[in-house]
Amino acid sequence: MKLVSYWHDTAPVFAGAAQGPVEGHYDAAIVGGGFTGLAAARQLAKAGVKVVVLEAECVGWGASGRNGGHLNNGLAHSYLSAKAELGKERAIAIYRALDDSVDTIEALVAEEGIDCNFRRAGKLKLASKPQHFDSIARNFEAIHAEVDPDTALLSAADLKSEIGSPFHGAMLSKKSAMMHMGRYVAGLATSAARHGAVIHENAAVTDHKQAGKRHELTTSRGRISADAVLVATGAYTTPNFGYFRRRIISVGSFIIATRPLSDAEITATMPGNRTCVNSMNIGNYFRLSPDNRLIFGGRARFSATSDQRSDARSGQILRASLAAIFRQLAKVEIDYCWGGLVDMTKDRFPRAGYHDGVWYAMGYSGHGAQLSTQLGMILADAMLGREDRNPLKGLEWPAIPGYSGKPWFLPMVGLYYKALDRISDH
Repeated sequence: MKLVSYWHDTAPVFAGAAQGPVEGHYDAAIVGGGFTGLAAARQLAKAGVKVVVLEAECVGWGASGRNGGHLNNGLAHSYLSAKAELGKERAIAIYRALDDSVDTIEALVAEEGIDCNFRRAGKLKLASKPQHFDSIARNFEAIHAEVDPDTALLSAADLKSEIGSPFHGAMLSKKSAMMHMGRYVAGLATSAARHGAVIHENAAVTDHKQAGKRHELTTSRGRISADAVLVATGAYTTPNFGYFRRRIISVGSFIIATRPLSDAEITATMPGNRTCVNSMNIGNYFRLSPDNRLIFGGRARFSATSDQRSDARSGQILRASLAAIFRQLAKVEIDYCWGGLVDMTKDRFPRAGYHDGVWYAMGYSGHGAQLSTQLGMILADAMLGREDRNPLKGLEWPAIPGYSGKPWFLPMVGLYYKALDRISDH
């Protein structure tokens, strides 16, 4: 079993990184070489902006290369709860931004010729308990009527042709998609560089100073200045950007990938070949990879760290969860196990905009694979003075009281949700 991301291990290495020291002056500097930063860099470079990307590791090293491979439309919340919290207009705007995000990725992949196995698969939100189906059905009725008619409600009987495990029904979101995340991020970086973006890998930002409209960024490989800065580091945001650290909770998420499944095993397990997520508070998400592995993830441990030892322990927990859902795969070999950090906000709504001289997009709360490309491009347009299409503009983002970036409270949160899953019907 390899303790590395399947997406990293099966993707081409980005060969377009800039060599030599980090130096010079740029119109715009982007901190973070994931989907958000690379999409913004590509958009700015296409407009003739002199732009540099500063990535602490290699492109796609963080959440962009460690996620479950889903491009799901819809919100992290139920639509009904989002509407109650934000109002109907804002809830619809964010929901449609996620729809648009999948369209944007599909168009970008076609325009740039990125070979990343993009496919409109549809997503199943699976009811793990009978009472969960009632909640899913109420949410479906509102979504279908108000914002997304490209949805369907499936009964337990309908699911027999979709998934080889007993669930109590599901909502199908037909616009949702999947792709190979490693191939996409390598292709996105290549396209950004081709349009003129300078991308520095292994260039961690160690200091940021601002004097008027001029920014100075010190990295482990040199120093640059820039007229504008976009921070796109999510859960990996450093103390140099304390405003965001006080608002982002970094939570570990973990994934395993089986050996390639046989045709018979696929028929018995995932004949519908969609992206799937179940309805538990500490739930699981899964899909088939392009080479027919089952990629199975979840919040196996409530931790703010991810290293190979914690990944391996979490892998054992996930293996038990996989066996409980798919008994026919209880003894299947696991080829990959990895972890990463999710950038959660207190209310689980993402944030993007401009604060104190710095542009930012983060807080995707587990739904960033699809939205990040879109928000990167939207913020790039705003930086260019074009129409501001940011669906999150003006959304308040208070700091978490008594919090400085180290989420000491996560184990207690985990215990709470585990108890809720044991005793609650919701």
